[in-house]
Amino acid sequence: MAKYLFLSSLTQEALQGTLKEGGTARRETIRKATEGLGGRLEAYYYAFGDRDVYAIAELPDNVAAVAASMAMSTAGAAKTTTVILITPEEMDGVGKKNFQAHVPPRG
Repeated sequence: MAKYLFLSSLTQEALQGTLKEGGTARRETIRKATEGLGGRLEAYYYAFGDRDVYAIAELPDNVAAVAASMAMSTAGAAKTTTVILITPEEMDGVGKKNFQAHVPPRG
């Protein structure tokens, strides 16, 4: 399964809900939603700054990741950016791909 980083900026309403329900309740909601997509929530953190929530999840594929991101956005609770995470082992394989053979010459 692939890993994804979800960076979310919560709306004022979502922040108020988090304060009312508690941070662990919100994390549990996200955990259940992730499992419903066939994945696993690996990490969930609140933070200061431009982003309020950083979550890492393992999901079966990009379709599941888009479904998760769109569900958060369409609920109106957060603006979310999704980042596909690459393991060091996957990066090892990048150098073995012959990308240059498919790039047209310059000039």
